[in-house]
Amino acid sequence: MNTAGFEDTVFLLNIRIRMVRDTMRLNPPGELFMERCLNDIAFIDNVLSLLVQQITQDDESGAGEADVGNTAIGAVDYAADTEWQFSQLLTEFLLESNAFSAKASPQSREKIVSLRDESNGRRKIFEKFSTSSQADLAEPVVSPTELSILFGGT
Repeated sequence: MNTAGFEDTVFLLNIRIRMVRDTMRLNPPGELFMERCLNDIAFIDNVLSLLVQQITQDDESGAGEADVGNTAIGAVDYAADTEWQFSQLLTEFLLESNAFSAKASPQSREKIVSLRDESNGRRKIFEKFSTSSQADLAEPVVSPTELSILFGGT
């Protein structure tokens, strides 16, 4: 797995998730932003599907995370967290209290339900690779928070 490219992709997906979430919370006119948000959601879903496919192909070819090193495990953890954020975004979209998404068509809402189900399945795959890879390591992995503290952060 190209870890740097994987991490950059996940980072960009996080930005897009925050952008869609902020758009929904600001409640702009649906006729101007609904289609863009739905397209962004479909794009995020597609990229996350490709990342899961990449991880599972790497595992099938024998290039699992334990062979790549701690950075790859961190990348998979980051992807699992991103998938969780995406699932939460989809859940927020479906809330009746969300005035922006209340403007969505019934077909769009059904699509969001389907995407949320797919997201939950992908998250289980990310977590499986993250957990199984960590169990294979001889030494414990230091979390980003612990690294920050060690290097003088707060």
